[in-house]
Amino acid sequence: MIYQRNLNFAQEQDEQDALRHLRSEFLFPRHNNQAAIYLCGNSLGLQPHSAKHYIQQQLNYWEHYAVEGWFNGEAPWLSYHKQLLPVLAGLLGTSEKEITVMNSLTINLHLLMVSFYKPDHKRYKIIMEAGAFPSDQYAVESQVRFHGFNPKDAIIEVSPRPGEVTLHTQDIIEAIEDNADETALVLFSGINYYTGQLFDMQAITKAGHKAGALVGFDLAHAAGNVALKLHDWDADFACWCSYKYLNSGPGGISGVFVHEKHFDNPKLNRFAGWWGYRRDKQFLMQQGFDPEMGAQGWSVSTSPIILMAMHKASLDIFEKAGGIKPLRAKGDQLTAYLEFLINDINRECGEEIFRIITPKNISERGSQLSVICARDAKAIFNYLAENGIIGDWREPDVIRLSPVPLYNSFTDVYQAAECLLKAVSSS
Repeated sequence: MIYQRNLNFAQEQDEQDALRHLRSEFLFPRHNNQAAIYLCGNSLGLQPHSAKHYIQQQLNYWEHYAVEGWFNGEAPWLSYHKQLLPVLAGLLGTSEKEITVMNSLTINLHLLMVSFYKPDHKRYKIIMEAGAFPSDQYAVESQVRFHGFNPKDAIIEVSPRPGEVTLHTQDIIEAIEDNADETALVLFSGINYYTGQLFDMQAITKAGHKAGALVGFDLAHAAGNVALKLHDWDADFACWCSYKYLNSGPGGISGVFVHEKHFDNPKLNRFAGWWGYRRDKQFLMQQGFDPEMGAQGWSVSTSPIILMAMHKASLDIFEKAGGIKPLRAKGDQLTAYLEFLINDINRECGEEIFRIITPKNISERGSQLSVICARDAKAIFNYLAENGIIGDWREPDVIRLSPVPLYNSFTDVYQAAECLLKAVSSS
């Protein structure tokens, strides 16, 4: 596509957008009595209009059925989570039995590491990207200490090359190969939160397995954003949150993936709870944990139905969109248009005021551009906010902008870029 920096072009692209009707499914924050331009879905997705209805429906069931709601109603709570699995499986590239929804992201990461981080005196190291989201860093550090190892020795962080911001896949593979005999686990983000870099999860998994390690992913910024094939890539496990690109509410419910090859492995430890017990015998209340087959067997606590209702409200919209393929096609165009506009602003200004650190290759990113401001970064970010452009700030000088294909438009992107230019002039 040949992009143009003018409003007519943006509006023409919106008219041709086969997914434009989905925008009306969401509620936008207001600024000066009109919808704000929301480019922060990488941090918190917008609220679906239907969320209130889905929540109210469950409140009505609670009112009318009370405890019998677990067994009665259109969708009894005991099996409510099963409604969510078909769409999620399509988004994640899994079978339904390989995933379940439960808990929150870091809790799930800990639970999965109980099973898949099994260090011994020889294999005890974890390889991860430098600059991973702090929750992952803290979780890994605490797991290493829990097993009696020193994080400074046991955690290997793969860093960008000097003068660069993102990682080379070859450097990740070489780090795995160089530490093959001592590595127990390779744990990476699907997309790095700061740079927006989409990692080659298939290559990382292959390298990790060749080294004799297990491989898992934190998909917080990837789930609902990019196409995933967790089963085919042979990843051992993964977890994700639902409140970013999956639009399921602040602190929304998380999910886990466990590859089916691990279902019958009696050597895997797990922290067990009644909700993960095999369903056909669950109410016999017997001693001795006998897990449900599949990822459901990693569940611990009772399903939070209200959170799942919010999740369903969003997943139903993904189903209307036709899954991740058409969304990714539009997301690539929106992100590329934003990239074009920012580069054009730099040309107009005669200098690189805005340096995009997210990879240029669309196969290495999703719907996010991270932009370093050469000067007056916080003032520029504040100017955007004061003019109804909601993005995301990261110290010391990065603005993250995420055009989400479910609800953002080419006009949104154009207006945000024009506001960036005005911000430079006013700073």
